[in-house]
Amino acid sequence: MADWYYRLKVAGVTRETEIILTAETKGIPFAAALAQVLGQKRYVVARKSVKAYMEHPIWVKDVSITTEGEQKLCLDGPDIERIKGHNVLLLDDVISTGGSIAALRTLCEQAGGRVIGQAAALAEGGAAEREDIIYLEKLPLFDAQ
Repeated sequence: MADWYYRLKVAGVTRETEIILTAETKGIPFAAALAQVLGQKRYVVARKSVKAYMEHPIWVKDVSITTEGEQKLCLDGPDIERIKGHNVLLLDDVISTGGSIAALRTLCEQAGGRVIGQAAALAEGGAAEREDIIYLEKLPLFDAQ
């Protein structure tokens, strides 16, 4: 976590981050750990489906290579209010094609938040060449034989 915090700090997002937004479920442990390091008591999780308890949810479509088919990322009314008008760091476990992080960006913007950074534990393939994401390690791709 120290390496990640350092990279985020160098990128200037640690002091600006007011809200961490991640997608369920693999991003949750990273969001919890980073929130703790940043001294934040909460983080927001975009759910993969609209839940019965949600009041006035918003959602976007997400096509990810790590999940079969199309899915939704959803936010509930109280989480929308937490994001509205705040600086938001988007967080994912792995960025490959960038589909999930793009869906998180759209969801954040629909909720009225300002995306100040995009981070992941791993960047796979071409994502490791992107300059708009912060990541810890490059995940190599191997040709299947």
